[in-house]
Amino acid sequence: MQRVDSGPRSPAGPWDILAQLPRRNLAKLPTPLLPMHQLGQELGGLALWFKRDDLISFGLGGNKVRGLELLLADALGQGADTLVTGAGPQSNHIRATAAAAAHCGLNCVAVMWGQAPESTEGNYRLTRLLGAELLFTGDPDRASVDRGILSVCQELRGQGRRPYPIPRGGACALGTLGHVLAAKELYEQCSQADFMPEAVVLATGSGGTQAGWLLGARLLGAPWRVEGFTVSRPAEAAKAEVARLATEAAALLDLDWRFEPEAVVVHDGFIGEGYGIPSPEAMAAIQRVCRAEGVLLDPTYTGKAMAGLLDTQQRGRRPYRRVVFLHTGGEPAFFAGDGEWVNLNSTVSRWKRTSDDRDGPLSSA
Repeated sequence: MQRVDSGPRSPAGPWDILAQLPRRNLAKLPTPLLPMHQLGQELGGLALWFKRDDLISFGLGGNKVRGLELLLADALGQGADTLVTGAGPQSNHIRATAAAAAHCGLNCVAVMWGQAPESTEGNYRLTRLLGAELLFTGDPDRASVDRGILSVCQELRGQGRRPYPIPRGGACALGTLGHVLAAKELYEQCSQADFMPEAVVLATGSGGTQAGWLLGARLLGAPWRVEGFTVSRPAEAAKAEVARLATEAAALLDLDWRFEPEAVVVHDGFIGEGYGIPSPEAMAAIQRVCRAEGVLLDPTYTGKAMAGLLDTQQRGRRPYRRVVFLHTGGEPAFFAGDGEWVNLNSTVSRWKRTSDDRDGPLSSA
């Protein structure tokens, strides 16, 4: 994002600067803040509320849309004709970016690590449906995506086009500010509900979401602890990335704040076998939440974060009394793969009509 020096101006506070940044409205906000009474009772009377960013319906985008509202406005302001981003084939961010591009009449190029999947499922299917051009690096290293984004942008400029690069997962300073606004939104909702959490718990991937919530909490003077459960990289690497993004986002608000990795709370005990690979703990957490509250989590992000929260509460390690869990979305992941990771553990019966009353009620065979 480039700022234009328009001469002397009155000093503006960070919230004023944030309010003046261009945004392309994509989401219907605020998203609901809802109590999870049954699950909370199962956890010893925990006052547990979900911030339902999964209900941001644009492109089935979840909370990724928050950052895209700022990035898209910046791209349009610079006269871009193509959004270039990247991640894996089942990326929520790529799918949301492709939807945003289509909405504004822009092209979208998505750089993905590895090889093209043999089957078209989940987010990969939706991204193709939305018309994005897909390029695969052939390298399983996720860093190959970063190099690919730069290379594609250089090639497009050589063709006279105007690409706008968006880092993997939308993790950049400007995109992070979208999540600062989410923290402010939650603070206002909690104040109205007379409920202030001790912690906001979330999944940490590329780091932009947690960075925004961390910066937002500091700006607000909020009493909550922002606690992340990483779904990909080790905790120390995740902390460093969150701190970097929060520091860079603060600079966009004219704040000379430095966030240190040591002050960032991230746990890495629930990654399982790796990013995007469902774990038994996540599977159990998803089933528990689904059957207690009728709310679906996803196996890549929120399922693993919930597994971490459940473990924290059940083992009595730093148990909280009041928690907000950030539901970031990601349900299309349910429709990828063969689904064998899902332990349905439910009763299935064949029904037939009774011999006495053909038009009567059904009975179990």
